[in-house]
Amino acid sequence: KNMADSGHYYNEHDDRTAPFRNRKGRGPKGRSFDRSRRDRQRGSHSGGFGGPGPRSRLLEDTDGDVTMSDSSQDSSSQNRYKPYGRPSRKEDGRFDRDRQQGKGVERGRGRGLPGGGSSGLRGGLRGRLSWFKVTYHVDHNRAHFYVEDSAAAYALRRCSHKITDSDGYKVEVHVNPSNPPSFLQSDLKPEDLEHLKQCMAKRFDGSQQALDLNNIRTDPDLVSQNIEVILNRKTNMEAVIKIIEENIPELACLNLSNNRIHKLDDLTDLTTKVPNLKALNLSQNELKTDRELDKLKGLKLVELWLSRNPLCDLFKDQAARISHDESVFPLVSCQDGHDLPPPIGFDVETPTAIPPCKGSCFGSDEIKSLILRFLQQYYRIYDSENRQPLLDAYHDGASLSITTPYTSQNPSRSSLGEYYKDSRNLKRIKDTTMRFRLLKHTRLNVVAFLNELPKTQHDIASFTVDVNTYTNTLLSFTVSGVFKEVVVDGKSRESTMAFSRVFITVPAGNSGLCIVNDQLFIRMATTEEIRRAFVAPAPTPSSSPVPTLTAPQQEMLTAFSLKSGMNLEWSQKCLQDNEWDFNRAAQIFTQLKAEGKIPDVAFIK
Repeated sequence: KNMADSGHYYNEHDDRTAPFRNRKGRGPKGRSFDRSRRDRQRGSHSGGFGGPGPRSRLLEDTDGDVTMSDSSQDSSSQNRYKPYGRPSRKEDGRFDRDRQQGKGVERGRGRGLPGGGSSGLRGGLRGRLSWFKVTYHVDHNRAHFYVEDSAAAYALRRCSHKITDSDGYKVEVHVNPSNPPSFLQSDLKPEDLEHLKQCMAKRFDGSQQALDLNNIRTDPDLVSQNIEVILNRKTNMEAVIKIIEENIPELACLNLSNNRIHKLDDLTDLTTKVPNLKALNLSQNELKTDRELDKLKGLKLVELWLSRNPLCDLFKDQAARISHDESVFPLVSCQDGHDLPPPIGFDVETPTAIPPCKGSCFGSDEIKSLILRFLQQYYRIYDSENRQPLLDAYHDGASLSITTPYTSQNPSRSSLGEYYKDSRNLKRIKDTTMRFRLLKHTRLNVVAFLNELPKTQHDIASFTVDVNTYTNTLLSFTVSGVFKEVVVDGKSRESTMAFSRVFITVPAGNSGLCIVNDQLFIRMATTEEIRRAFVAPAPTPSSSPVPTLTAPQQEMLTAFSLKSGMNLEWSQKCLQDNEWDFNRAAQIFTQLKAEGKIPDVAFIK
């Protein structure tokens, strides 16, 4: 069995890119382990060409390649590698006899032939050796073909890595022994075709335009004439399709169940020769991969049967099977005899434009006034040089998280790089410990984290507010808009970003809000958002005014800052939280510092 592989992937065989890697279970140079040893250990026969080993690989596992590599053999000339089984004269003689009878056939396959690489492969091979091409076809990124004898197979093996495709990749050649393929057996004789035609006529139901070819190989009319019709043979399937084309091209239903069909290559002509086919029964066959169905994509099937095929085991549940079948055959409404639920769609007779996005939704003027006043105060401080006063906006037990979209590029090259390292994207982060670490707890940690984020300038005019929940004790709302970062020299970056922020707040004081949960999502702005951003003049960021302190308070603040080592903002907050009780504030400070709950930003002066 000869296999020609053009590796459009990186592995140890790729001459173009990948470095050599040694792999477990291989020889000292990392080459292929002799598969014949494994077969002998399993009790299978790998030396001859009529034995159960190679035959079972051909019929049951066409991907079971034996790489034609001499690496598993001794490097001395006395132990030359024999690619076609054990070096036995008996077997060599057997092969010669089989070859004379048309049994000694080698099969090949090539992979990754992009941009018409298959024709290039054939041209390259013909230019290097003389070989008898029995058949040649391409299956996805693999080229399959058979050659007649071991001499041609060995010559073909020597072409490995000597042919380059149009993309610069080396073509690999793999060889496997094989019994003669079924489609090489003699075609049906004219008299056999006439009997087959009569048999199909008996199985045709004109009222339903349905043809039942279930288990046709055991049909009594054919068996009595010693005619063997096996539909997994290319010539037999072609004969059946030709009879259908010439006699019943209007066929609507075709039953091919229980015919040992393992490939659908020979059914591709149905799309043009039987264009009215609506129902196809392929149940109780040997289809192993869902890729086979892609070969029939042109059919406008409404009903499809695939039960009792190995490929059905590939789907984790019935919903996955339904989804796949509908992706290949969008019109299918019946699966294995069961009606499928109608697909969800939109009945739009004429092209309809999507209505424009509405503005903010507050619920009432009272809530609107409350939220707008809060946002103006919050972002005036947030966009200032010092975000420390935001401590007054957060609850003692507040929490905050930040999320950015996942990107495959290097985060350091993205404008979101400063935010990516702290992103708590739950679709990407599965580790519970990491999830907890990325969640900022308590208002001190929240504001300390916000202070570490890049300085920004928000476009207040771009804000859209939607109130999610409102009760007497809780107000939840989402604010969305755009912003840009501001660097030290006062110039803004070219990139404009968009954000969506969910605030969950509780009443504070007579007419204020206190944040208990803050969820910030940041992404790159769209082209339309960039075009509309910062049209109105932006206010100049300024620090939040510091409340006027009395002389004793000012003196206490200076002393506390000196003894604690904290800056004036954090020292003032500590004293205010303890009602300007110096001793109690000092006690609380000492306790929190011992527990490691005071961020480093508090000591930056």
